Amino acid sequence: MTAHPWIPTRRWIPTRRSLTDTLLAAIAPVCACVLALGGLSAWAASGNAGSPPRIGVTHARLYLPFGDVPETAAFFRVTNTGDVPDRLVQVTSPAVAGEISLSRHRMCKGASGFRESTDSLPVPAGGTLDMSPHSGDVTVPVTRRWQAGDLVPFTLHFEHAGRVEALAVVVRPGQDGV
Repeated sequence: MTAHPWIPTRRWIPTRRSLTDTLLAAIAPVCACVLALGGLSAWAASGNAGSPPRIGVTHARLYLPFGDVPETAAFFRVTNTGDVPDRLVQVTSPAVAGEISLSRHRMCKGASGFRESTDSLPVPAGGTLDMSPHSGDVTVPVTRRWQAGDLVPFTLHFEHAGRVEALAVVVRPGQDGV
């Protein structure tokens, strides 16, 4: 019987050197997997690996402008059922001409307060941003004569959750319990 050139004629016996080379080649991917798993475990344990923000918007209302005031306020109840906080960064509306802005209510010494513009309003993880005249609101320029009961469309833009559509009902100040 003749031997073929691609078939070894003698049996392969592992040597110390070949076993050492094989072990060294396997160590790098095993170490990389252990480091990745350890990093992901630490990230999850620190609370950063929860479910993404899940935003819901309810109780949307727009205050009926009084007299010839140039702007009014809109309020929303924003609920985040996710494990990660989010931020409301912008509000837009096709029914409003002009720039809509976010603001917070700040108290001074005594009983006076003022409105302060802000770039964003926080929405806590597993919590609620409940806008009111005493906390945060959306400042809306008055561009038309709204009537009580009108519905005004708004789009709330969040840092992580993206866009959420809402319809705000026009109410008289104090009518909604705030």
